[in-house]
Amino acid sequence: MARLRGLISAADAVVFCMPEYAGTLPGSFKNLLDWTVGGGELDGKPVAWLNVAHQGRGDGAQATLVTVLGYLGAAVVKRACRRLPVARDWVGPGGVITDPAWRDAVTDALAALTTELTALRT
Repeated sequence: MARLRGLISAADAVVFCMPEYAGTLPGSFKNLLDWTVGGGELDGKPVAWLNVAHQGRGDGAQATLVTVLGYLGAAVVKRACRRLPVARDWVGPGGVITDPAWRDAVTDALAALTTELTALRT
């Protein structure tokens, strides 16, 4: 856990790709975030999320993540947060998403986060 906390501290920003399990964040993912509560690794750190749950799902995980990030003091870059459901037939052999529009949307989200980081540095 110390290594993970060190990596988070050293990062310029963090992007969470959040799955949903039983209407909320998977327990292991939530536990990972809980381990950063006392350390301050995410305090003021620019963060974004990609909600990859199927259409009609994912709202619970998203709401939970937003709540936890608030407790952690993370600086959510809303322009970089996206709801990007993944259809099963977009996942090709080897687990790579093949849909070009989906990949473009991820690129756009990362560009928004990069723009925010650049603005913070000037």
